[in-house]
Amino acid sequence: MLKVTPYLSLDAAANQLVDLKSDQAIKLTFSESAVLKRLLLSSDSVCSKDDLLEAGWPDRVVATTSLTQCISTLRKKLEPYREVQLKTLARRGYQLHVSKASNITMLAVNDAESLRSAIIDVSLLVKISGIVLALLLLVTFWYFSDYHKLTRELSKLSADKTVELDITGVKGSTQLIYTDSAQHLHPSMWEKHLSSVEGKEAPFNSFNAFATTDGQNYSMAICPGDIGTACEGKGLINVTSIDSEPAGLDIHEFIELSKKMEKRIRYNRIMLPPSAEGEGKLIEHHYHTDVYFPVKGELLIRADISMSLIYNSDDTGEFHSSTCITDQDCLTTPIKYQVRGTFKQYSEAVDGIEIDAFQVQVQQKNLLKPDQLNDSAIPFYRELRKRDIKDKQLYFYRVYQDDKTAVWIVPLFGSISSWFTYSTVDI
Repeated sequence: MLKVTPYLSLDAAANQLVDLKSDQAIKLTFSESAVLKRLLLSSDSVCSKDDLLEAGWPDRVVATTSLTQCISTLRKKLEPYREVQLKTLARRGYQLHVSKASNITMLAVNDAESLRSAIIDVSLLVKISGIVLALLLLVTFWYFSDYHKLTRELSKLSADKTVELDITGVKGSTQLIYTDSAQHLHPSMWEKHLSSVEGKEAPFNSFNAFATTDGQNYSMAICPGDIGTACEGKGLINVTSIDSEPAGLDIHEFIELSKKMEKRIRYNRIMLPPSAEGEGKLIEHHYHTDVYFPVKGELLIRADISMSLIYNSDDTGEFHSSTCITDQDCLTTPIKYQVRGTFKQYSEAVDGIEIDAFQVQVQQKNLLKPDQLNDSAIPFYRELRKRDIKDKQLYFYRVYQDDKTAVWIVPLFGSISSWFTYSTVDI
């Protein structure tokens, strides 16, 4: 086989041209095949008429018109291949010229010469176009990848500030995590809803805390205890402000009321015993919290939140969450919202704070409509209803973790933070 182009070959033994692109054969006469072979072997040099007559009609004497007719027929058969030109050179002979700048290239994957021609012999413009196309495909893939979506969400968070919260006379430096859209970062945005009756001692002497805001909600997650020590998970206070007017909630009354509410109604209780190392085939990492939403003149609303992570690899697994909304007088029958899906975990740093980000692909949602709905709970039900309709992908951020507790930012009524208790159970 003699190559004419990367996808066109001359089979001189069979007297035919083989088109690898269309997988077709073009029949040639003996003379046409012999003349074309002689021209190919001469490369770009000129073949005289005598040389071509000797090649096409060996041991025969024919008129030059036979060669002229042969060349004319060859040109017609090569006409579909514009890069192949059979030129007549006056008083000298004929020359076969194959353009290397062909815009039509087909790879014969088992043919090294075809591969070399396709890659090396193509024009610079084609090479640049191929590189640009490859880069565009890579950029497009990156832009629509899950990781890029996550980094875009994380880019909205900042953790470069701390605030000194004064909780009923007890002060503590607090890590602040906020979105770029948040305009008001004064400590009063978190402090103003909890107060204390003069003369009463504060319910704790020191505390660790996280304060977060998405510009709409202002959450503080408080763990009473020595500053800088691991949280024991006792006496946790999670308050999210959804209204700018101070609620005027006395902290002592709040603590007693929250105990009664949590004792009276507890839907997200884990009934299985804690796990022991080596037991069970699956380990459920369980997180639980109670978040309170004080609003002046309204009943105190509580969100009982449970989250479970079941890993099937180092950074992927099953995700389950259950939220139950009630009010302090039980006028609202429980509003339950459940989400189930799969998660991918990423570890990223935001202004030096290590954050575990969980990208949850929602597979199933269930919103239980209450039989009775108090006016104070209506905004919460509407927000959950929107989420039930819209949520397909959710982002949860774990900003702190120890043996017994963790602090999460969860996508509930916007973004709120809370201090969760943590345990593992065998399932």
